[in-house]
Amino acid sequence: MSTDDSNSLELASNSSIPRHIAIIMDGNGRWAQKRFMPRAIGHQAGVKAVRKIVEYCARQEVKVLTLFAFSSENWRRPEEEVSLLMGLFTATLQREINKLDRNNIRLRFIGDRTKFSDKLQEKMLEGEFQTKDNNALTLVVAANYGGRWDMSQAFQTIMEKIMAGDLESQDISEQLINQYLSTSDLPEPDLFIRTGGEQRVSNFLLWQLAYTELYFTETLWPDFDQHSLEDAIKSFKSRQRRFGHTGEQMLDKSITLI
Repeated sequence: MSTDDSNSLELASNSSIPRHIAIIMDGNGRWAQKRFMPRAIGHQAGVKAVRKIVEYCARQEVKVLTLFAFSSENWRRPEEEVSLLMGLFTATLQREINKLDRNNIRLRFIGDRTKFSDKLQEKMLEGEFQTKDNNALTLVVAANYGGRWDMSQAFQTIMEKIMAGDLESQDISEQLINQYLSTSDLPEPDLFIRTGGEQRVSNFLLWQLAYTELYFTETLWPDFDQHSLEDAIKSFKSRQRRFGHTGEQMLDKSITLI
């Protein structure tokens, strides 16, 4: 492992605030159903929760916030709900891009965009371009994303380079694979949160979550607020991240994490 990698691990193990938080925002539909409302109302309430969490992460100097907005499996939902989600996605982008830019927040998208409408793809590109130089917080929106898709497209790119003679098979390593993932320019998540009571990662950032601390909560996403996030961060702070080392090694400052 390189010096940069070992420094990254050391920073991750000693940091009180996660550099990168990744969230599966689950429970919008159930939140609405509990209130005898249409699921659409739950998704709208979920957008309000996103706004609050983004603002809080920016204030706390979290470097990256990745939100699982729409998975590659979500196309299986009823057509009416998918259509509603696409409309809400487009309207939210139109409304929020300028606000993100004013607050020095960079917007990034990961996932296969080809299934989205031309209008939505154009709006995604517009948001990325407008905010590309911002550095207070990187907001990554995973849309039509799947962890297996992410690894598959990385492997395919590597194979194409091998066939073209630009790489040798013996060049394949964890570091090389990471270079071709959609998050290659970002630190790996320190803290993963899933709301809504389910306890699985659901094909989200499968490669990147290898050493991430996992946190599950019964709170439905529209009810997940600053205090909920503070509870998750408090849990994160209480854990010792060892990256394969012993607890004693982690306490010994003379030992380099490699």
